[in-house]
Amino acid sequence: MEMRKLGNSGLEVSAIGLGCMGMNHHRGPAPDRTEMIALIRAAVERGVTFFDTAEVYGPFTNEELVGEALQPVRKGVVIATKFGFDLGPGGSGGVNSRPERIRQVADDSLKRLRVDAIDLFYQHRVDPAVPIEDVAGAVKNLIAEGKVKHFGLSEPGAETLRRAHAVQPVAAVQSEYSLWWRLPEADVLPACAELGVGFVPYSPLGRGFLTGKIDESTAFGSNDNRSTLPRFTPEARRANRPVVDLLERLGAEKHATAAQIALAWLLAQQPWIVPIPGTTKLNRLEENIAAALIELTPDDLRSIEAAASQIVVAGDRYPQAEADLTRR
Repeated sequence: MEMRKLGNSGLEVSAIGLGCMGMNHHRGPAPDRTEMIALIRAAVERGVTFFDTAEVYGPFTNEELVGEALQPVRKGVVIATKFGFDLGPGGSGGVNSRPERIRQVADDSLKRLRVDAIDLFYQHRVDPAVPIEDVAGAVKNLIAEGKVKHFGLSEPGAETLRRAHAVQPVAAVQSEYSLWWRLPEADVLPACAELGVGFVPYSPLGRGFLTGKIDESTAFGSNDNRSTLPRFTPEARRANRPVVDLLERLGAEKHATAAQIALAWLLAQQPWIVPIPGTTKLNRLEENIAAALIELTPDDLRSIEAAASQIVVAGDRYPQAEADLTRR
């Protein structure tokens, strides 16, 4: 697979990564653990080198899964995880990026991931109670100690990114980005370009909607967070179908699926963008990986832009309380 560098950090990863959250968290009943370990190893065999997890997924169990799966191939992969929530005994469950908490998360994540150093350590959500300079300084100390290799931020605002980067260079920003969520284009992506920071879109397939496999009649399980998202009400799904129709039309021309066009579109935006679609199925993994081979021409991109500009996407991506944790 094509390799890409996340900005000026020197961190090189496969052009398509693998988001591991859904393998046991937030997407309905957890799949068989043995099957998910096999899927992660199948991804490595197919050229994927970039794997994403977080302590909050589970909590804790997703890191354990990823750590066990990747331990035999540790030298050939990059593992990203995240801190930023108050978990564990006595924890509130809310955001917590106090330096002592960051250090504790790093130590615990190292054990669960079975690694000597965390390749990429993101702040999961900005904590308004802790200056971002203190957060960056705490990770800088962990880097100096060899426990962390690179610093990242998830869902920051552009100014927060600049302030953090001034203390400890940020290797990558991870935020939601796809054809139906383009807000990062306003200021975060320009800031990444300015600072030499890579960008990692999560939910690059719109939590599955952009695959075309979800419609207004799709039922979500009680543990599937899409059941709580305004963008996934039956009415919003019906209203947002034109986005999928656009992808399917171009896919028919390119002998590709809607999902592959959605990923190829992201890859075409910048050479330092690396999407991390998640899946629990081998055939979907292979479909996503193949998107890296699709070349969209300037005419294709102009056509997509013209069509997308005529579509008004219905529904917020998060309930208000979750949305308030982003772009701080």
